Amino acid sequence: MSVILVHTDRFAEHQTPPGHPERPERAEVFDAVANRWRRKGTEIVAPRAVTDEQLARVHDPDYIRRISETTGRAVALDPDTYTSPESYEIARLAAGATIDAVERVMAGTNRAAVAMVRPPGHHAERSRAMGFCLFNNVACGAAHARTLGARRVAIVDYDVHHGNGTHHIFDVDPHVLYISTHQYPYYPGTGAADEIGRDAGRGFTVNVPLDAGAVSEDYELVFARVVSPVLRQFEPDLLMVSAGFDAHESDPLGGMRLTAESFAAMTLELRAVAEESCRGRLIAVTEGGYDLQALGTSLDAVITTLSGPVSPPRWPSSGIASSRGRSAAQAVAQALTGFWKLDGHR
Repeated sequence: MSVILVHTDRFAEHQTPPGHPERPERAEVFDAVANRWRRKGTEIVAPRAVTDEQLARVHDPDYIRRISETTGRAVALDPDTYTSPESYEIARLAAGATIDAVERVMAGTNRAAVAMVRPPGHHAERSRAMGFCLFNNVACGAAHARTLGARRVAIVDYDVHHGNGTHHIFDVDPHVLYISTHQYPYYPGTGAADEIGRDAGRGFTVNVPLDAGAVSEDYELVFARVVSPVLRQFEPDLLMVSAGFDAHESDPLGGMRLTAESFAAMTLELRAVAEESCRGRLIAVTEGGYDLQALGTSLDAVITTLSGPVSPPRWPSSGIASSRGRSAAQAVAQALTGFWKLDGHR
């Protein structure tokens, strides 16, 4: 029951204007990573397009129709988010790749899966495209997992930006836990520690806002004090990762100082929880990451982590003293008082 990669070279067909960070060359990085792992014997499968029914679980039907009407046209949906003639079809493949990954992992065909997709998805709201995103890929996957029998699904988002779309889609749902570590304040302006969900979903959204300049030691601390303890108490039946790599120190958009080894360590932490809670069922879905070399090395590090034996994470040392992680963990613990046990000693 090995790791499987879900990918197609068609993801390069989604075009953006010259100079746009979310450019087709990102898909070429995915192609190169897929080819390297294929040579190692890893299975690569092409995705099917998401169905209207699967999309409608997380997006309004009128919104789906509006995006479908961009077929064959280049349209600016907002100052950052564009379609090209093929974008609607390719966005359906991106969401479908996540659905395929969920079905394989939930059926036990594969222990873990990585969906290497574009356009990314975590900024896409129920009825609005934004932040380079058309459809919310990971949200489609989480909603689909629920129909396949997953009582509880956890999504951990370590992209440098807060995944406002995923947050809002599930903010009243106690069956889907959303945890985000992100640079704050920063685009899209959401994700403060006191944004913890609403109504029945209150407490099931966990935002960990970190100041710009956070290093591996900061992430190590918030994983130890917030992310892993909450996940273990939630006991998910499936763990999904919005795997954005724009918190890398080389990324042109982010202001964080992580490395490929940092993403490997975070993924190992999450894999340990998955092994304890849900027989290792873990799915990573790509989000941001705009330095091409950093994108490739970070993605390779994550796949290596999911392919090898479970072992204690080896967090890299930055050599930089920082209190950003401690401040973030304290703010989250205060916001979540009465919901989760966050004693800082786990």
